[in-house]
Amino acid sequence: MSSSLSGSNGYGSGGNTTGSRTRGLSPGMKHIPGHHRFQQFTPEQMELFQSLFGQLGPDSFLGRLAGGDQSMFEEMERPALKQFSGLQGNLASRFSGMGMGARNSSGFQNTMNQASQDFAGQLQSQRMGLQQQAIKDLMGMSSNLLGQQPYGLSETPRNPSFLDRWLGLAANTMGVAARGNMGGM
Repeated sequence: MSSSLSGSNGYGSGGNTTGSRTRGLSPGMKHIPGHHRFQQFTPEQMELFQSLFGQLGPDSFLGRLAGGDQSMFEEMERPALKQFSGLQGNLASRFSGMGMGARNSSGFQNTMNQASQDFAGQLQSQRMGLQQQAIKDLMGMSSNLLGQQPYGLSETPRNPSFLDRWLGLAANTMGVAARGNMGGM
């Protein structure tokens, strides 16, 4: 079963029983004269809507990635650094097996430097990709979330004036009289 944050009209799942037009209303707006504020989301939708804002904050996973949080990248890169350290050890063992002084040779130093530069370049490239994707994701989610209308606004039916009531009563009386005259024909 799929749940949508907004109905087909874009204003949410709440209905409008008065037939008047509805508009979105921010939670901070408590009253507008001549209008009634109502919640368009079910309690479950409202809970989900409010919790999604936490996913967009600066301390959220995406917020930290988009902001380039160094500690977060270090945490994510820790397994790769451990694996690279093991590869460096294997490379050193290979050069050690070549004989005396091979680990002190320029070939060994060049190989280690190149491997380190390649590894650092790949990590930097992945960091940039993750950061750019996080920024895009945050922008898309923010746009979608801010486009929702959890609250609606409808015109409050006004009380009829004395003249409106009198005209209504007169029209009703004339209708009854006209039906009575037609029945006698």
